[in-house]
Amino acid sequence: MSKKKLVIIGNGMAGVKCVEEIIALEPDRYEIVIYGNEPRPNYNRIMLSKVLQGEHSLQDIIINDWNWYKEHGIRLCTGETVHRINTQANYIETESGIRETYDILILATGSSPFVPPIPGIDKERVMSFRTIDDCTRMSEYSKEYRKAAVIGGGLLGLEAARGLLHLGMEAVVVHNAHYIMNRQLDLKAASMLQQELEAQGMTFLLAKNTQKIIGRSQAQGLLFTDGSKLEAQVVVVAVGIRPNVDLARRSGIATNRAIVVDDYMRTSVRGIYAVGECAEHRGISYGLVAPLYEQGKVLARTLCGQDTPEYKGSIPYSQLKVSGVDVFSAGEISGEGLQTAIQTLDGIRGTYKKVLMKAGKVRGAILFGDTAEGRALLGLVQRGAEVAELAPREDAPDPAEMAAAALPDQETVCACNNVTKAVIMKAIQGQGLQTADQVREQTKASGSCGGCRPMVAALVKHTHNQKNNGGAGTVTQLEEKSVIPVCSCTYLGHAGLKEALDHILREEHMDILHHQPVITRQIDITLILQKLDWGTEQGCTVCRPSIHYYLQVSTSTMNERVTITDEHPAAERVGMQQHLMEAGIKRKHEIQIRWDDGNPLSSYTLDVGDLAAKLRSSWTDAHMPSLVNVGIAPRPGSLVSALVQDLGLLASPVGWEIYAGGHAEHPVKEGRLLGVAETELQAALLATACLQWYRQTAWYDEPLWAWTERLGFMAIRETLLDDQFQKELAMGIIAERQGWGNEITREFRIDSFKASCKGDSMSVLQCAVQNDR
Repeated sequence: MSKKKLVIIGNGMAGVKCVEEIIALEPDRYEIVIYGNEPRPNYNRIMLSKVLQGEHSLQDIIINDWNWYKEHGIRLCTGETVHRINTQANYIETESGIRETYDILILATGSSPFVPPIPGIDKERVMSFRTIDDCTRMSEYSKEYRKAAVIGGGLLGLEAARGLLHLGMEAVVVHNAHYIMNRQLDLKAASMLQQELEAQGMTFLLAKNTQKIIGRSQAQGLLFTDGSKLEAQVVVVAVGIRPNVDLARRSGIATNRAIVVDDYMRTSVRGIYAVGECAEHRGISYGLVAPLYEQGKVLARTLCGQDTPEYKGSIPYSQLKVSGVDVFSAGEISGEGLQTAIQTLDGIRGTYKKVLMKAGKVRGAILFGDTAEGRALLGLVQRGAEVAELAPREDAPDPAEMAAAALPDQETVCACNNVTKAVIMKAIQGQGLQTADQVREQTKASGSCGGCRPMVAALVKHTHNQKNNGGAGTVTQLEEKSVIPVCSCTYLGHAGLKEALDHILREEHMDILHHQPVITRQIDITLILQKLDWGTEQGCTVCRPSIHYYLQVSTSTMNERVTITDEHPAAERVGMQQHLMEAGIKRKHEIQIRWDDGNPLSSYTLDVGDLAAKLRSSWTDAHMPSLVNVGIAPRPGSLVSALVQDLGLLASPVGWEIYAGGHAEHPVKEGRLLGVAETELQAALLATACLQWYRQTAWYDEPLWAWTERLGFMAIRETLLDDQFQKELAMGIIAERQGWGNEITREFRIDSFKASCKGDSMSVLQCAVQNDR
């Protein structure tokens, strides 16, 4: 069976990235032909400034050399410009007369420098900065001329100016805004960057609009709209890019500013796709590498017939090294409704951080000088996280290490070279790498623009800190994480045991669950141990209570009445129970509720006893992972301290403050604020939801404070402050205590619940029963 022919118009980073992904997925699926208008293989445009600055040669920035195309059976046609697509007959035609048929066509035509309509723009020694040929021209000009002007104070303009300085020319940056990089930075960060660049020899003319380029046939300088002039023998225009859409437009393919594509990168013509800077998705065309690579991955999986999440757009971000200075910008940095959530400035270290929010959500971030937190902040921006997540964690390590640990394994660290955290971690661990430079040599991470170097350095530091701590710490392991078994009877850890029990109960319970009349089922622990290939027939004093607890929690969500039995001889049961007692291990942990019923402050007028009764009615004799201490205090300074309890409720002028994760054992640990409730009922609901969430997700014998550290306090807080989920959790335990199913949690209305309980001393449980009826 002959292969389908896949033709790509464009040999740039986006199109070839898509080809790389296709080769990785199904290398023999297509006959691949690539047309490029430059006379060279695929190279990294981001690195052009490094070539201009003398840090790299042309060979250094080649992504895929000639041999790569040959090895993968790709026919590369360089120096060819496609000028026509016949969408009816499925062929393309180049300006030199080559005609190529296709089954599937990808348009990856990229973009061109935007040339503003300034009089004199076509004079000699006026040029853009986009290709290797442009670098060569600038280098040649520097041998004869000394004064250069760069129109454009964005990233590309600054990099061009830095290259001109390296070539020995005077470089003046002309920008029409009041500060440089105004699309990525705020005034403070831009001012700090400008100061750094001025120290390197760069000069700036801000809030200047060029009226024309002066000189007869060759550039001699600039005339501005305010009447002032600037002498310049070389003028570099770097004011932006324009998607290359003329070919698509002539061929009848739908275009706006760029080629219109859907969530799978399909154009308006069947069998034709577009990717990269030439593509417009949901009204946006991207000029950054990371979104283009994301598009390429989606398109590759689509063309290989594999399931793939649709491309939903990208949050624009830049993590760059501008002339040696680390800069990060993500999301919205200006606009109506934005407010500053965090702003810090360290004048000694020369670092700056600003995080912006809107309606309580993280919407944008700027970092200058130290960008190690960039990826972590980007994650918050991408998911619109609550501002509360910005709060520092207790005993938090270095922010850079925290960011490195929080980064998912498959997250791309180096967008320029598509290097993930997993690849970097594997190199550090496997090859004993000690520095970011060694990582760069082995993986290419940070070898291009350099913007990701702080994160690479943080990963190196984090990895070695973990090794020095004997494997403890927060560094994500690339290999399968070592699991601490529940006991010597099994290789399973608590997470694996819970998963295995849940699987048995829900998928393979025909051998274990014996239907009795009506709705009663019995679960035999002995048979479950056999299913789990337990190392001992009866288990031990450690694992048996754990299994018993996990079964109780798992079966509590079923709509049947469930009993857990031991079907071994009675003598053995007695012996096991005696063994448990001798070992000091209880089968069931409970909740202890303490409250100070002394006279509250007159302004509070809160009924502590009523709140305690509400909690006791729901939690009496409930199975818990560990002993839980709940303290209820009518005021600060009460005999019962709410801050050093597993769960503490403290009356305040606004109602009740609910704290979680404290303990009074040495060293004392204060709980953190989980939320605030106006009434006793609302406080009882939040506290009940927290206890139920702990009950469902904690390991057996794991104290509540340890649970908050493992799951992350802010994650728990965000989960529990979801009103609907909070209600379902609270009603789950209420329903369970009466043997109900979970349907009540879906039908129960919180408003009517409040109305039923208002001014009444009924317990939460009684209110629920009344409402249900």
